[in-house]
Amino acid sequence: QVLLVESGGGLVPTGGSRKLSCTASGREFGRLTMGWFRQAPGKERDFVAGINRSGEMTSYAESVKGRFAISRDNAKATVYLQMNSLKPEDTAVYYCAADIYSLEVSSSRFAYNHWGQGTQVTVSS
Repeated sequence: QVLLVESGGGLVPTGGSRKLSCTASGREFGRLTMGWFRQAPGKERDFVAGINRSGEMTSYAESVKGRFAISRDNAKATVYLQMNSLKPEDTAVYYCAADIYSLEVSSSRFAYNHWGQGTQVTVSS
């Protein structure tokens, strides 16, 4: 089992920044491909960003390229999502996800085996 706990959500003004954290336990963190997904009310859970085991490869959804940055600190067993230039359409519950099998980052939610409980990010107009 992998337990994922997100933190850092909250209310942010348009154009502002926010940094999310997700700490993992139950598995060697360095063997996990990590991802961030988000889900707005009435919509499906969509890929936001992903990072491979070493942190050397990242992937982003087109909607967040240039604004968001995913990173990880394996010593702290934590993955981060730095969100800049936030827009109201970024409002969603953000979920941390772990893939214990794949070596490369996938944008499909089906590739991820474990999920956090989510943290709400609300970007005000």
